Amino acid sequence: MLYIIFTTGQCNLSCKYCGGSFPSDVVPWKVEYSVNDLRKFIEGDNSPVIAFYGGEPLLNSSFIQSVMDEIDFAKFVIQTNGLLVKHLPVRYWEMFDTILLSIDGRREVTNYYRGYNVYERVVEAARWLKSINVKADIIARMTISERSDIHADVFHLLSLGVFDHIHWQLDVIWSDRWRDFDSWCTNSYKPGIKALIDLWARNAINGKVLGFVPFLAVLRALIFDEKLDSPPCGAGFSSVAIVTNGSVIACPIAVDAKWAYLGNIFENCWKDVFGGRFIGEPCVSCSYFDLCGGRCLYAYYERFWGDDGFKKVCSLTCFMIDELKKISGKILKLMMNGVIDPNSLRYPPFNNTTELIP
Repeated sequence: MLYIIFTTGQCNLSCKYCGGSFPSDVVPWKVEYSVNDLRKFIEGDNSPVIAFYGGEPLLNSSFIQSVMDEIDFAKFVIQTNGLLVKHLPVRYWEMFDTILLSIDGRREVTNYYRGYNVYERVVEAARWLKSINVKADIIARMTISERSDIHADVFHLLSLGVFDHIHWQLDVIWSDRWRDFDSWCTNSYKPGIKALIDLWARNAINGKVLGFVPFLAVLRALIFDEKLDSPPCGAGFSSVAIVTNGSVIACPIAVDAKWAYLGNIFENCWKDVFGGRFIGEPCVSCSYFDLCGGRCLYAYYERFWGDDGFKKVCSLTCFMIDELKKISGKILKLMMNGVIDPNSLRYPPFNNTTELIP
C-alpha cells in the first residue's frame, strides 16, 4: 500500500496554483504523532510505500530521517520543490526509490508560476542528485496551465538529460485562472500532445522508450490488455494520505473534504481504512473507463467546474487515448520483434504517486 505522509503543512513557496502553505488549523505545520504510531499503523503490510509530502516535506527533514531510520523495510518516495535538497544527508537520498521534483518546463513558465529563480534551483537540485549517483527514479512533476506549451515544455525537460521520467497534471481541479480554456485545448494542448506522441513513436522505432508517464500508463493498458486501477492513483483503496494530526484521508489534496476522511492512525490500522471511496457513473459506463480509471477521485467528487467542465477535461483524456491507440499496434510489433524491452512499458513498477492520467 502507498502511504502519503504529510511532514508539514508549511511550504517555502507560494505558487500561483495553490497559494503556498496550508492553514495550520487544517494541516498542522508540525507532526502530532510519533514514528512509533506510524509504524504500528502500517504493521502487517508486507510491501509499504511511504511518500513524503507537504507543504514542502524537506522543511521537516528530521522527521523524514526518523521515519526512514525506523521503517527501513519500506520503499521511499518524496514529492518536493527541490529547493532544500541539501537539508537531507546524502545517505538518505540513496535510500529513495522515487524522487519527484516540481518543475513546469521552460524557465519562463516555471518561474512565472512558482517564483523567481525557482527553475534554476530545481534544475541545480536535479543535477546534484544525479552527481551523487542516487538510484532513484527522478521524475519531473509538471503542472500544466494556460502559459504552458505541453510540447515545448516537456521537450525542454527531456533535453536537460536529468529526469528519468516526466509526468504532468492539468491545473483544472479548482483553478479559476483560465481565460480561454477551450481555445487553449484546441490550439495548444491537443496539437502538443500529438507532437509528443509522434516524438515518442519516432524514438521507439530506434528502441528508445521516452519516460512520458501518461503515455506509458495508457500504452501499458493497451498493449498488455490491462485495465487501469480506478482511480489510477489508487486513492482510497491502495493509497491513503496521513495528515500531520494523524487523520487518514483518501486523497492528499482533500484535506478538508468530509467524504475523504477514513480514520486516524491512533485508533485504526492500515487494513481498516482502505476502500469505500469509489468512482461511479457516468465514468464506469464510459468506453474509455478501462484506459483512464475515471481519472481523479477528487475531481469526481468535487467538480468545481461543474459537469460541463468535468466533461471538458475528460475529453482531453479521451483525445490522448485515441492518439495513443493509433500507435499501439506499431509499438506492440516493436516489442514482439525485440526492439523495445517489454519491461520498459510496464511503468510504474509500483505506485510511486504519479497519478498516471493528467
